[in-house]
Amino acid sequence: MPKICILTAAPDYFEDLGPARATYQRLLGEDISFRHWTDSGDLAEYDLVLPLLVWGYQRDCLRWFAFLDQLELQKTEIANPVSVLRWNSDKSYLLELEKAGVAVVPTLISEALTASDIAEAAQRFGTDQLVTKPPISGGADGTFRLEKDQPLPEEIAGTAMLIQPFQPSIAQEGEYSLFYFDGQFSHAILKRPAKGDFRVQEFLGGSESGTDCPAGAQNLAVQARQAAEQILGTETLLYARVDMLRDPDGHFRLMELELIEPSLFFEHAADQGAAFGRAVPARLT
Repeated sequence: MPKICILTAAPDYFEDLGPARATYQRLLGEDISFRHWTDSGDLAEYDLVLPLLVWGYQRDCLRWFAFLDQLELQKTEIANPVSVLRWNSDKSYLLELEKAGVAVVPTLISEALTASDIAEAAQRFGTDQLVTKPPISGGADGTFRLEKDQPLPEEIAGTAMLIQPFQPSIAQEGEYSLFYFDGQFSHAILKRPAKGDFRVQEFLGGSESGTDCPAGAQNLAVQARQAAEQILGTETLLYARVDMLRDPDGHFRLMELELIEPSLFFEHAADQGAAFGRAVPARLT
């Protein structure tokens, strides 16, 4: 039997990984291993390593990128590949996808955020409502909704940040996530923030439900995934979650392409994740 290891968050991570571990054991077998990415040891014994639960890696960036270098040096069989993980760790990849013709939420990057950067972005985007987030982030860490003339929060002033126009549809309709395993569509969900918020994470009061794909959503998802594969020169990605919403004109725009440790919401898949359970061993052959 092939040996599979799933990398998990550091031991002190605040979320309970128990349900996710149980789900992956159901899909991939009770004998799969789990190791903390921060103390993974020698991974050479495994036929495939999956970084599916490395939640919180963005809180220790230097260690994370050093770990990726180590995986690459040791030629660890990991999916998605190290080149993908490194590229996808920094959300400036959105600009590369935009250059490749993918419709993304308009994005500017400031290397050291100032009030004048916010004013410039407001003018560029034609809105006084903006969202800032760190280029390396997850779980809404460091993400703020700002008015054009609002003082910058201390924790982000002078730091590298992405600046985007706030998208009202996040509160009105929600954010769609589409899931692909070995290039095949599996399922979709609609995530909604708590009333008065714009962040959709469950621990912040957000919720999700299964949904059919609206017209145009799959076209954007496939375009984004294939553009990433072409940019990186890699084979079809083993797994991908594509997050998107509608802009004020009603067109879908990519928010994020999640290729490292996305929650995959198998409970909303018609097959409860069986397609993923088949895709992983198929990759080994």
